[in-house]
Amino acid sequence: MQLVLTIMKLKAIYPGTFDPVTNGHIDIISRAAKIFPEIVVGVASNKAKRPFLPLETRIKLLEESVAHLPGVHVQGFENLLIDFVLEQNAGIILRGLRAVSDFEYEFQLAGMNRKLSKKIETIFLTPSENLMFISSTLVREIALLNGDISQFVPSCVVRELKKRQNENQATENT
Repeated sequence: MQLVLTIMKLKAIYPGTFDPVTNGHIDIISRAAKIFPEIVVGVASNKAKRPFLPLETRIKLLEESVAHLPGVHVQGFENLLIDFVLEQNAGIILRGLRAVSDFEYEFQLAGMNRKLSKKIETIFLTPSENLMFISSTLVREIALLNGDISQFVPSCVVRELKKRQNENQATENT
């Protein structure tokens, strides 16, 4: 039984909507991959947030962005995070903190998840200093205003968002 619990604790879930995935997300995943032998990047469908990119696209972009990292897998989920973590036989929820303002919300979530399952721990990592200001929301806003997002996101995201902009412009012109 102890061996199962030990293995379970070494598997981490890094959840988020990743709408879109940013270099900050990739930084957290890359650094966590040096700590945990297995990481599942859980892409939340989160219909309440009305995502900009469909779930399948977000999964595809993440898969392409983390393909070089051993032990990292990407999977979508629609249920409660704690249920997804338990389904994956993981013992750790990995969260990124950019600023003190993130901490209050994340601390509250960690407490609730701990209340829902005493088997699960939450671990926080901060992104590298040069990436702390990047957020998916800001990237979307810049992209929607035709700004250059290439320094904030993986190249596959740049291509996808440009493709979507071109499709939207073609639709508007017809």
